[in-house]
Amino acid sequence: MNASAIDFSELGVMIVDDNHHMRSLLASILQALGIKRLQEAADGETALKAIGAFGPDILITDWHMEPMDGTMLVKAIRQSAVDSVRYVPIIMLSGHSEKDKVRAARDCGVNEFLAKPVTAKSLLARLLTVIETPRSFIKTEQYFGPDRRRQDIGPPDGQDDRRAEASTAPSRAAPDAVPEEASAG
Repeated sequence: MNASAIDFSELGVMIVDDNHHMRSLLASILQALGIKRLQEAADGETALKAIGAFGPDILITDWHMEPMDGTMLVKAIRQSAVDSVRYVPIIMLSGHSEKDKVRAARDCGVNEFLAKPVTAKSLLARLLTVIETPRSFIKTEQYFGPDRRRQDIGPPDGQDDRRAEASTAPSRAAPDAVPEEASAG
């Protein structure tokens, strides 16, 4: 689905970032998409106090903030007793996009990760992902949040992927061998 087919005007988005210019940039992009219901917070503690009353459909947070950083905010949201708070889709922003940072964001319960610098196109892509392909939530002793594995529709007829791949994979014993059906003979 493309962005023009989605009516963003009813979405409520909370922006949490300690940088006023970044909040303004994000708000401008979101308003250009037609989002009218916006709430801004300059830090995680303020966001936690406001999230229940505002009821965002999506939360966008920066990673690096003081005194409560983005990962602490996400963990607090995912531990909330209020379902409308704990299930909110979260997009995390960071100027650091190394694999360990992305994994840490995923493991604290974010839905999507967006590396800075943020563009309208990249933010729109993350918004569309959380809207069009929401992930189911899972709960374990150590984690509550969106399923950390990207899910595709399973193999046809309930086949196990490994068996299907093994039956169609070329023989590893003779990688240069030509199958008999293909030989020109």
